[in-house]
Amino acid sequence: MTQFYNARGNLYGVVSPQQVRALGIGLPSSAAEAASLRQSWASAAVQAFCAWAPGEAPPDAKAHRSDGLLVGPFQDTPPFDLLIVNTDGTLAERSGNGLTIFSLALQERGLLVGDDDCVLQVHHDKPDGISPLRTSVRAAELGGVPGFWLDLGTPLFGPAAVGAQGVAAVTFNQCAISRVPALHGLNPAWGNSQFVRIGNPHCVTLVDDVEALPGLAQMRAEALSQSLTGIAYAAPGGAGMPCPAGVNLQWAWRAADGQIAARVFERGEGPTASSGTSASAVACAAWRVGWVQAGTVSVMMPGGTAPILLQEREGELVRVSLFGTARLVP
Repeated sequence: MTQFYNARGNLYGVVSPQQVRALGIGLPSSAAEAASLRQSWASAAVQAFCAWAPGEAPPDAKAHRSDGLLVGPFQDTPPFDLLIVNTDGTLAERSGNGLTIFSLALQERGLLVGDDDCVLQVHHDKPDGISPLRTSVRAAELGGVPGFWLDLGTPLFGPAAVGAQGVAAVTFNQCAISRVPALHGLNPAWGNSQFVRIGNPHCVTLVDDVEALPGLAQMRAEALSQSLTGIAYAAPGGAGMPCPAGVNLQWAWRAADGQIAARVFERGEGPTASSGTSASAVACAAWRVGWVQAGTVSVMMPGGTAPILLQEREGELVRVSLFGTARLVP
């Protein structure tokens, strides 16, 4: 039976490698090999563990009951290897909400104990990213709420950081950023984008008006969904433009000091109520253009608000941390 967890409106199923193999799905013994051979098993695993049961799906439900599948751990002692499987069968390099959920699942199994840092190693098959991608996790409380701090490392900025092609250089708030023709063509208000790599690639579009933030229903509508899929998804699911390997899309609006409202369209998944790494990328982009200062930044998404800690040294961001909470879905 699949255990599902909710982290700020993001749902992931968590299964062990043994559960996958028990269904006759040929999952290799190591996470590294499983990542390299994901086309032989990932889609079958998503269908087996994330599909709606007959008659179970509510009206207007997404095609799957979760936003993805977490497979792991592949060992009983840290560091823990895992795979993050998008519902289209591709693998993600990192998911803040997914890693928060996985940390809670480990904690419930007695594998993550105490206050020490624990390393989670996500294996993937993206040629432009490091695999495994390591994230240090620590159980903690914030405002009396139990959760986990995820150390996401140092962000990189600009088109080269995400392999973007065919974008124009523009200036926003006296900062050099980019214009993505495909986004600008959809909406003239979407002409100012900051590329960020925080383990995985992001394109944060900065808007001056809250009305320019796309709603979840709007992004799910066929016309816009198809266009955004073409931009965000790598081929063959999309066009892979401007990033051949695909890119996560966000829209950000400065709501108040230290507060950014955001919307998310993920590669491999589509519109989502929240995303931890997307929230982190939004906070980094907001810092880059002077919307926020280093320290704690609140990124508000339809699924909930993500606290992001930005640490600065000599005018550069040196560490980005995300606080995440999750709960088991009955």
